[in-house]
Amino acid sequence: MTLMDPLADALTNMRNNEMQGNNKCTITPASKMIGHVLRTMQKEEYIGEFEFVDDGKAGQFIVELEGNINKCGVIKPRHAVKNDDYERFEKRYLPSKNFGIMIMTTSQGIMTHKEAKEKGIGGRLLVYIY
Repeated sequence: MTLMDPLADALTNMRNNEMQGNNKCTITPASKMIGHVLRTMQKEEYIGEFEFVDDGKAGQFIVELEGNINKCGVIKPRHAVKNDDYERFEKRYLPSKNFGIMIMTTSQGIMTHKEAKEKGIGGRLLVYIY
């Protein structure tokens, strides 16, 4: 199996395990970006604890699932968003107002679109989750 997009594979893995009712899943390969996205998801209470396990190769994350993910996915192409443009993408990727988050990469690190909106900065969209 070739990995074209490790972040997309990680999200699909979590969503599938969640749908099967599992309370844990393993994400390989691990990367810094996946770690930051997981931390943001944890902060927003979509997942529980997660830990990095060094397997001598790329490493892996073991994630505790809370049953809070209805749907999640990668946003491709990674749209550049200006600080006054969020509403258009919220309408496109989230089911309703104030429901779900988009995780994005900004000049100040990876954060939710709500945090970026508060700080008045733009960035690139990575993930939607609700």
